Amino acid sequence: MAGIEDDESASDIEMTDINKGTLNNERTNFDVQIKDDQPNMQSSRKCCRCCDCKNCMQRCYHCCMPCMTKENPLPDNATRCDRIKYGFLCPPHGKLAKLMTLVLAVLLMYGTLWAITGKQALPGGNFFGLLVMLVLCLIGGALVEKIRLPPLLGMLVVGFLLQNVPVVNVGKDITPGWSSALRNIALVVILTRAGLGLNPIVLRKLSLVVLRLAFTPCLVEAVVVAIASHLLLGFPWPYGFMLGFVLAAVSPAVIVPSMLSLEEKGYGTDKGVPTLVIAAASVDDVLAISAFGIVLGIAFSNSDLAVTIVRGPLEALLGVVYGILFGLLAWYFPHSRHKNVVLFRCIIILAGGLFAVFGSIAAEVPGAGALGSLTIAFVAAIGWRKRDKWEDVNPVTEIMASLWVIFQPLLFGLIGNEIVISQLDGSTVGLGVAVLCIGLVFRVVASFLVVFRTNLTWRERFFIPIAWLPKATVQAAIGPIALDTARQLGGTPEEITLGLKILTIAVLVIMITAPVGSALIALTGPKLLKKSVKGREGSQNGEATLGEVEEEAPGEVGERLIDGEARPKRFSFDKDEGD
Repeated sequence: MAGIEDDESASDIEMTDINKGTLNNERTNFDVQIKDDQPNMQSSRKCCRCCDCKNCMQRCYHCCMPCMTKENPLPDNATRCDRIKYGFLCPPHGKLAKLMTLVLAVLLMYGTLWAITGKQALPGGNFFGLLVMLVLCLIGGALVEKIRLPPLLGMLVVGFLLQNVPVVNVGKDITPGWSSALRNIALVVILTRAGLGLNPIVLRKLSLVVLRLAFTPCLVEAVVVAIASHLLLGFPWPYGFMLGFVLAAVSPAVIVPSMLSLEEKGYGTDKGVPTLVIAAASVDDVLAISAFGIVLGIAFSNSDLAVTIVRGPLEALLGVVYGILFGLLAWYFPHSRHKNVVLFRCIIILAGGLFAVFGSIAAEVPGAGALGSLTIAFVAAIGWRKRDKWEDVNPVTEIMASLWVIFQPLLFGLIGNEIVISQLDGSTVGLGVAVLCIGLVFRVVASFLVVFRTNLTWRERFFIPIAWLPKATVQAAIGPIALDTARQLGGTPEEITLGLKILTIAVLVIMITAPVGSALIALTGPKLLKKSVKGREGSQNGEATLGEVEEEAPGEVGERLIDGEARPKRFSFDKDEGD
């Protein structure tokens, strides 16, 4: 019996082991089956998700189709409504994209200013006023340009409104120190552009004409204004001549961009008219500023008169010497094989010009700054042109042109911002306009007579006085000096009143001559100046310059010179031909 029980227990144990093995095998097979089926389940889930995503994308695409440029191309014979509708399609493009880019850039600039300066970037702060003026002047210039007028006219108007309209007068929050510094920086930029654009070949042949055009109209207008203000306004002679030299200076900030625009289009380049006007404008300003400083010293200084008179020419000479030395240095630094030679050349001449202007003010020799800045760029460009063999466009000028896009609205907006209606003396406005008109009449006549003996055509001779009308930068810079000096030195009430009258008439000359003169240059330039086929390239290569090229029949070769200067026989000397 015991044996039977043992056999039964053994058989039970064996059956149990068999059942366990079977269960284990079944579990193993089931696990394997699950593992084998799991990728299929995941792939099916992925396929379902991908299908859902594709369906959503297709639905979104179908919903956005009416707003996409890809699905709605502009037809060939599109109407104005079609173009307007196409302009708002996605993705942003055209003028709308430019506007959105500008808005985004402005918002980022404002956010950065607010993060750095805090209250200064909020309404009522200095940087807020500058930013608003920059943006609105850009918009105002673009709107005025749409009606084919110079954009600086819109910038001047915007700057004037931001100072005098009660609701939007954010211009009053701009710190005078910042305003003055930015105007000087903009002046350095435009003088540097002017120096780079001067053609030494033409300038060498036009040296006498440049001096005549720079000195004669300026001195004539200054003397006439001094006499007129003495007779009509009762100005003492020193104040009359101060007013004369304030009004006599032309504005490079207005003339240079206008003439460069004509030069880029090829107008007047065969005779070198843009080079003549730009070069003479810079010398004219130096003369006016130096003479104003001399007369100002005579009116307020108790020092020796001889020392005061000699100081002006010495300042001009100092600026020329500084410009020549720094320009020669720019020939070799940076080296012509430098990796970023154009960028560093731009930095060096711009920094040299800024140091010339601000350093001369700090050293109390302000007459040297503007001429030094112009001379640096001119001398540096001579060496670069010879070494790099430029034939058409100076690459440094392109960078300066980009900087001018920012500083042009700042310059003219800040000039307009200097005009405060509450400071205008109503009794002086009428007589001041009369004095201005008398001076301009004599200036126009003098400018025409100066170029009368040159080989310019009659139309080009009439254009020179028109190009000589705009006044803005110098008037905004030195117009308030007489008033400020009288207040600082504790002058008499009569001296303060005279200084205020000079400022009032300086404001009038900016408001009248800057927009009118720039508009006349833009409108009459293409009509009075001959358009050259080669444009600036011919002028820079010395192939056609002022007084050299005559109006000849096709196929004839000739060259006429100023004042009958002798040249080889292949040139013609008939001055009247082509007029």
